[in-house]
Amino acid sequence: MDESGRSGFGHDTTTDEVLQGIELAGSLALVTGGSSGLGAETARALASRGARVVLTARDMAKGEEVARGIRSSTGNTDVEVEELELGSLASIRSFAGRFLDRHDALQILVNNAGVMACPHEKTADGFELQFGTNHLGHFLLTCLIVPALLKGAPSRIVSLSSRAHQMSPVVFDDVNFEHRPYHKWLSYGQSKTANVLFAVELERRLGSRDVHACAVHPGVIQTELSRYMGEEDWELIRSRAVAREGELRTKSVEAGAATSVYAATAPELEGRGGIYLEDCAISEVDDSEDASSGVRSYALDPDAARRLWSLSEEMVGEVFDL
Repeated sequence: MDESGRSGFGHDTTTDEVLQGIELAGSLALVTGGSSGLGAETARALASRGARVVLTARDMAKGEEVARGIRSSTGNTDVEVEELELGSLASIRSFAGRFLDRHDALQILVNNAGVMACPHEKTADGFELQFGTNHLGHFLLTCLIVPALLKGAPSRIVSLSSRAHQMSPVVFDDVNFEHRPYHKWLSYGQSKTANVLFAVELERRLGSRDVHACAVHPGVIQTELSRYMGEEDWELIRSRAVAREGELRTKSVEAGAATSVYAATAPELEGRGGIYLEDCAISEVDDSEDASSGVRSYALDPDAARRLWSLSEEMVGEVFDL
């Protein structure tokens, strides 16, 4: 397609603007956490351009309601809902089996679901909730359905990270906060760094076979993801933003999902992976303390990415020779 006119994307760019001129008929997209917020908008946007969409939900009633709305608003009737609990390895394995039974090829995987700044809780398998859900759950899911991504190549894997990755690297000696005081923001930051490192290692393993992976920062959006946040948390975010940028700039849901959709579909990203994007553009490395954007070098470290892969295999109890 003609890529002219695709410049100028930025903070307020919406999903529909990103997808203008792009057709996705014949493609299958899987979006986790599709029953609300960014996941629902990502699923809607992809369906609006003709993609078949499978969205996952913990609450099937909410998921079905979203799917009905997408079918009605887009005219695309090929929108499915599947139950998935990313905090349960058994649920993930069950879902992956069902998915592969029904779909042999997948072109777009958006690892959207997650939890943020929650109290100290554990997954069904005993992992710290944020690392266990945001990283380990998507690690296992992605690895299990790689055969469909390979069959559907060229295909893309998009994992939602966050600027909060700047708060913490992966602390390999204590990812579950067993030997240090639990801190909800350090935990969240660690999980978001893991999302970037996962993309780096996926790209190393799969990029040569035309399966490309990236991580994205969606921006600051008030969705159900922030359900654990109190006023003191918002004040922390505001104060950090004011100190770095002079103001806290929030996004609409349509703008918040735009970078995910851009990463999943932009023709100018063909053949690219192992990258971190924000505001519909590839970010530069910035390790300065007052960085208001960019990605930390530790989140792109290939050695850390390999180490995280090995640790993740050990934690989920399965080796993936991809």
